Amino acid sequence: MPTKIRLQRFGKKGRPFYHIVIADGRAPRDGRFIEKIGTYNPVSKPAEIDLDFDKAMYWLQTGAQPTDTVRSILSFKGILYKYHLYRGVLKNALTQEQADLKFQQWNEAKLHKLENASKEVENKERSEMKKRLEAEAKIKDARAEALAKKRADELEKEIEKAREKKAELEAAKAAKDAAREAAREAREAAKEEKNAE
Repeated sequence: MPTKIRLQRFGKKGRPFYHIVIADGRAPRDGRFIEKIGTYNPVSKPAEIDLDFDKAMYWLQTGAQPTDTVRSILSFKGILYKYHLYRGVLKNALTQEQADLKFQQWNEAKLHKLENASKEVENKERSEMKKRLEAEAKIKDARAEALAKKRADELEKEIEKAREKKAELEAAKAAKDAAREAAREAREAAKEEKNAE
């Protein structure tokens, strides 16, 4: 019976969630399985991988073949490297202490690398957010400046209209005063003519 370590799909459409299972190679993808050894959630950032290290090692030692995706997950978690070291110990290429030391060094380097990568991603997101905020501030300032200029132009037009209206009123008043003055002068002239007769 060829056993496989594979993914069993769960979750909604467009939001997959997988169980990592040991199954008979002839069984359907989401069908019967022998044992569940972990879960994998590719939707979250970063992807969540929950895996029983000892069970995965046991099944690799008994000859279970991982699928390509599960192989990459096992490689990411260090199980394949641990299995590689285990086979070296079986062949007497190195001792168990040396294998444990190598795995511990690899694990520390991996954790350090992941930490740096997460910091780098965080810094990149921060700088992108800062650039976006600066761009928004520039757009906001440009809009405020354009609005202020528009308001100043409108105010200037209103002032110009008020001046024109005032000038018209003054001209009308002057014309009215001139007409009154002319009428007064005409009355005075008519009085003088009457008096002269």
